[in-house]
Amino acid sequence: QVQLVESGGGLVQAGDSLRLSCAVTGGISSYGMGWFRQAPGKEREFVAAISWSGDDTSYADSVKGRFDISRDLAKKTMYLQMNSLKPEDTAIYYCAAARTPWHSIVVVTIIEYEYWGQGTQVTVSS
Repeated sequence: QVQLVESGGGLVQAGDSLRLSCAVTGGISSYGMGWFRQAPGKEREFVAAISWSGDDTSYADSVKGRFDISRDLAKKTMYLQMNSLKPEDTAIYYCAAARTPWHSIVVVTIIEYEYWGQGTQVTVSS
């Protein structure tokens, strides 16, 4: 049984930083991972993704240059360092995992993700 557990959300002011973590348990190998977010009344949207190897990443334009995705394979944990936070970053953040045949594949489409965490709330006040 594969499970993903996010942590690190909270309430911060505009301009502050937060680091989200996503721990993976259960038997899964060679998987890409990603972060998505969903604001009230909006659809879930892509934020960032990283390959199994960690060498390849992709970011949404809205977070490029402010957010940094990384992973520690030994700890089976993925991170999202969020800097210069804005009120429009307020959302529930979800981590997800997708099996990938190649270690360099970065998965950016939501429907390709098989496993999801429960989400962690990030609130940025102005």
